[in-house]
Amino acid sequence: MKKPTKIAVLTSGGDAPGMNAAIRAVVRSCAYHKLSCIGVYRGFQGLIEGDFKELGPRTVKNIINRGGTFLKSARSKDFRTEEGRKKAYSNLKNERIEALVVIGGDGTFAGASAFMREFNFPVVGIPGTIDNDINGTDFTIGYDTALNTVVEAIDKIRDTANSHNRLFLVEVMGRDAGDIALNAGIGAGAEEILIPEQNMGRGRLLESLSRSKKSGKTSSIVVVSEGDEAGKNIFGLAKYIEENLTEYEVRVTVLGHIQRGGSPSCYDRVLASRLGVGAVDALLRGETNVMIGIVHNSVVSVPFSEAIKGSNAIDEELIRVADIISI
Repeated sequence: MKKPTKIAVLTSGGDAPGMNAAIRAVVRSCAYHKLSCIGVYRGFQGLIEGDFKELGPRTVKNIINRGGTFLKSARSKDFRTEEGRKKAYSNLKNERIEALVVIGGDGTFAGASAFMREFNFPVVGIPGTIDNDINGTDFTIGYDTALNTVVEAIDKIRDTANSHNRLFLVEVMGRDAGDIALNAGIGAGAEEILIPEQNMGRGRLLESLSRSKKSGKTSSIVVVSEGDEAGKNIFGLAKYIEENLTEYEVRVTVLGHIQRGGSPSCYDRVLASRLGVGAVDALLRGETNVMIGIVHNSVVSVPFSEAIKGSNAIDEELIRVADIISI
């Protein structure tokens, strides 16, 4: 692979706080190395439609503090077809773009990897997803901000729970990974945490809540990851608790997309900046079909095949800590 002189960058899949900081880092790293940088609007769909715009250091000013992605994002059905990917490749070649940086999650990386294999086109990925469910990196862009958003929300909910002696079920994002629920639950002092990696079951949850009541707790917070088996229908879970523990008055809060928004935390801004620079560095080294991640605070390159095979294992020590301090 020859050294690229013109690099494109896009964001795909769900947005995450810090994506703008990553775009900014890619653009300014390109300028530092005297490379051209092209922004692709609306992810892979923008590749297919040729929605390109040249970016420079000044075009990305004042975005490091903004949530979301100014390049927009979209889930492209067309890119899943051979015809769509051919169109995307043709547009890249017509613009003389020689490499691509994609910012997103495992679906983004899977699409980028297939594109690279089909057309031998250099691609490097940056993990941007609040779920922190990418293998090969300790943290993904947006995760830290989402955690802080959830903890702040639960702190406010607890005020109401204490005032009315209520049990609150708080649903957070995490269809396949419980990182947000586990860490936010510990940080916010939740009495119980339900995550997909550890199927607690409704019966055990009732036992725990009953013990809490007997120990003198007048209110409780249960954090539920949306992918947990017992909490897949959180309103049904609330009804089940009320039917079996009549002393509890249960309320449900679904935080939903509030977790995706907001100004990125300092950690996410720094992480995004490091990974953006790392992505351009990797392309200049001749690397392709890799994700740039962070492991033990060092920037690393991880093959897409490794990154998309599954999420990191849940931290068993954190589960133990949660059990101990919720007594």
